[in-house]
Amino acid sequence: MKSLCGLVGATLLIAACSSPAPAPAPAPAAPAAQPHASLAQVMRGIPFPNSNIIFDTQTTDPGAQKKPGKDDKGASAQYNSVYGGWQAVENAALAIAETANLITIPGRLCENGRPVPLDREDFKKFAAGLADAGKAAYKAAQSKNLDAMVEASGTVSDACSACHDVYREKPDLKDRCTPPAAAAAK
Repeated sequence: MKSLCGLVGATLLIAACSSPAPAPAPAPAAPAAQPHASLAQVMRGIPFPNSNIIFDTQTTDPGAQKKPGKDDKGASAQYNSVYGGWQAVENAALAIAETANLITIPGRLCENGRPVPLDREDFKKFAAGLADAGKAAYKAAQSKNLDAMVEASGTVSDACSACHDVYREKPDLKDRCTPPAAAAAK
């Protein structure tokens, strides 16, 4: 009887140990990309302040020692010791590149309520140019070379201007995000 109990116990132990593990629960699906802000809000919140960090490198060396008391004011000064200097410039450049993804999320509206012109080839080209400008600025920031940053600043400025000249610089706010031919046909 003892050997029968031992055999049954050993069989149960082997069966329990050799059972396949239950399949892991599927990972939750990533949230679908959806806009939470107008195009103007995205532009004012991300590329505007970050492009100014890049432009500032034309006159200020991010790696230079800061003067106590003079450079410790302002809304972002408390974070300079964490992500300041050249790392701040690198992060700003990456934010510029990522903005291209954000402005192409379907459903985003312009400040005047018009849809962002995602279907237009020129807008797609401008968004790609913004991503490329951010990547160029990132590479320049990694080099910590001020001359390279001057060139990258021009690239960022040109990328912004290309789109602004067509879609933003309108005498009337209601005409923003309207292609030139459509604005003239009104």
